[in-house]
Amino acid sequence: MTNLKYIPEEPIVAIATALAPSALGIVRCSGKNSIELLSKVFSRPKALLEAPGNTIVYGWIQEVRSEKLGVRSGESDKTSNSSLLIPNCKIDEVLVSVFRGPKSFTGEDMVEISCHGGVHVVQSVYNLLLNSGFRAAERGEFTFRAYINGKADLTKAEAVREIIDSKTDASQSRAAGRLAGNLYETIDGVKKHIIDTLAAIEVEIEYPEDEETIADSFDSSELKKAEERLSELAASWKSEKIYQDGARVVLCGRTNAGKSSLFNALLKEDRAIVSDIEGTTRDFIESWIDFSGIPARLFDTAGLRETSDMIEAVGVERTKDLSEEADLILYLVDSKSGLNEEDRSFIREHGEIPLILVWNKCDAVEGNGQNAGKTSLLDSSLSIPQVSISAKKGMGLGNLSEAVRKALSLAESSDRSSAGLGSERQKLAVEKALESVRHALSLTEEYALDAVVQDLEDSLDSLGEVTGDVTPDDVLASIFANFCVGK
Repeated sequence: MTNLKYIPEEPIVAIATALAPSALGIVRCSGKNSIELLSKVFSRPKALLEAPGNTIVYGWIQEVRSEKLGVRSGESDKTSNSSLLIPNCKIDEVLVSVFRGPKSFTGEDMVEISCHGGVHVVQSVYNLLLNSGFRAAERGEFTFRAYINGKADLTKAEAVREIIDSKTDASQSRAAGRLAGNLYETIDGVKKHIIDTLAAIEVEIEYPEDEETIADSFDSSELKKAEERLSELAASWKSEKIYQDGARVVLCGRTNAGKSSLFNALLKEDRAIVSDIEGTTRDFIESWIDFSGIPARLFDTAGLRETSDMIEAVGVERTKDLSEEADLILYLVDSKSGLNEEDRSFIREHGEIPLILVWNKCDAVEGNGQNAGKTSLLDSSLSIPQVSISAKKGMGLGNLSEAVRKALSLAESSDRSSAGLGSERQKLAVEKALESVRHALSLTEEYALDAVVQDLEDSLDSLGEVTGDVTPDDVLASIFANFCVGK
């Protein structure tokens, strides 16, 4: 297979847990004769070989040496072909989980060795298996075998990587939904609409009553259902991408607006230096944060102002560069000083980027609790979201998180039952399918039935690329090369 080193059924082994001191480590094996190969270095080979699938066997991993039999003093070793395997050195006390194909993750015979989690111990077990007939697994090879053995389609295979990379409960839940099959089921439903349409066309072609056009003889309702669902799926990638990759949220504003205080308040730790001295922050710092389930890279930046300090000026330029690349800008204004023309100019210049105007230090204007300053501070002349907060006292941060969610146009629910696309590859394939369906619908007024068939077949091919029914080798190589070893 192009660009892939995977050889189906060949026994493979990988360390499936991080190489760091821990309570337990797992070494994973799969492939033809994998149980037999492991039994040669296991203290209870008979128990392992006879173990049913989905059971656990206790024993020791041990090195063995081969000793010739029938060799007398003074005789050559060549006089005997018999040998005896003799235990040499116990490596670790382990539990071996046995999975017999096809009822396993890969669809092959598998074993997972749970050993003690010392780095040297895990590596010793792994190296012993490499010397016992196993090959080192490639990236994503276990999941690839699950795919080729019909245990998972590509949407589920990609969801495995998404779960590993997930940064919040919401992103993990959405990936889990795809792993559970909600995207596959949705695609399968769309394909049924298209196939039903093709079947109706075939009937019309085989048994034509006259030379009517498709508009006169064909019901396009099933095709319109497919178009509607594909359109929803294509649109889902905008929010799904943010849940996977995280949004770039940049704190901007004039000096002493309270950007570093808000940065610390949102992270719940003192990461940024806070001072009344203007120009304290001269470069940006960043950290991952969870905005009510939305993963984000939050950037604290240098305050915007004209300055003769060369270092601070570089920081101001970096702030401007970051704001141009942001998914969302949180523009802070000191409620005591209010908006000036410099603030308004920045907001106008960034009109194409989602922006929330954050009125900070509202407690200093009206000390009336949670809603202090909410009515008096908001500027009705600005048609952008506005939130009043006090970063110092932690007031209004919940409202700010909700405003972030709305500004990024993300759905309220992270319910795994709601299907969404999980990768750029899936998005492109769904868009191709949608284009073919729309083109087929556009032909209904002018062309004969035969003209629609090719569009519908093209749409089915595109949907087949999403699930893996129709997938070029180079696409497979790209997908599984991004997995970690052992998965």
